[in-house]
Amino acid sequence: MRLLAVLVILALSVPLAGGSGPLRQQRGGQTLSVDVDRVNIVFTVFDNKGRFITGLEQSHFKVFEDNKPQSISNFSKETNLPLSMALLIDSSASVREKLRFEQEAAIEFFYSILQRKMDQALLVTFDDGVDLVQDYTDDPEVLAKAVRKIRPGGATSLYDAMYLAASKKLTDQQGRRVIILISDGEDNASETELTETLEEIHRNDAVVYAISTTATAVQKSKGMEEGDKILKKVTDETGGKVFFPRKLADLTVQFQNISEELRAQYSLAYRPTNVNRDGAFRKIRVEVADKNFQVRSRTGYYAPRSKTPGQ
Repeated sequence: MRLLAVLVILALSVPLAGGSGPLRQQRGGQTLSVDVDRVNIVFTVFDNKGRFITGLEQSHFKVFEDNKPQSISNFSKETNLPLSMALLIDSSASVREKLRFEQEAAIEFFYSILQRKMDQALLVTFDDGVDLVQDYTDDPEVLAKAVRKIRPGGATSLYDAMYLAASKKLTDQQGRRVIILISDGEDNASETELTETLEEIHRNDAVVYAISTTATAVQKSKGMEEGDKILKKVTDETGGKVFFPRKLADLTVQFQNISEELRAQYSLAYRPTNVNRDGAFRKIRVEVADKNFQVRSRTGYYAPRSKTPGQ
């Protein structure tokens, strides 16, 4: 059954505890309405040379929602929280010539970032459908074997893949929730809109990092350029980053950069002064006292909607 853009969490067609198979969402059901009374933000602080800054205290930060100051209720600078990571690989026909690059990138990622007995990662592929190839494990070799079995074909359901990873696999996971996306950014088969996908990612406090496969192209097409813009939009809005490696050697440095960043992040929470349940997007800004430092965080979140009669 095709994936559909309905904000309802239904059972997967495969057990969540393990195994592999299609990740599918069924038509029908009611719209999910979440009453959120606290906003969580994971963020990174770095200097003008890109070096990560750790060891700062709550007093060094201010948070604003729609330019209005908010009171920080929780703050953490733990650098060794477990990671729950969903690696999404584009296996559509459009990346057939880049699949080997994607596979090498994915395997490099698992071996460079996964810490045994603490972190967990899963593997999802997407073409005209979305498939859970390997469920959560802390063993990079198990994941690498799954990566090597990927075969290309079909259209591209990028938004559906991100939506389902956030709503079905990252929800309620402990520690930091991360989506690593390896793709050219193009989508021609999703039934979920990009806005809905971003809303679900925000709802589950996930951050997206993307590895673009377009940098190896001799000349970029208009579709590639648009795809890169999509990857940048998704990563910017969630507080992540997009990378454009030209060769496998570049990936080693970039994955190390992602690993270091995930281990050097802060988190804070606040209760919004705006209590309206209007479904509107609210802009978030985190400021650090030292003007020589910069903050990277998600740009905002979607307020929950009040339930209407009959829901």
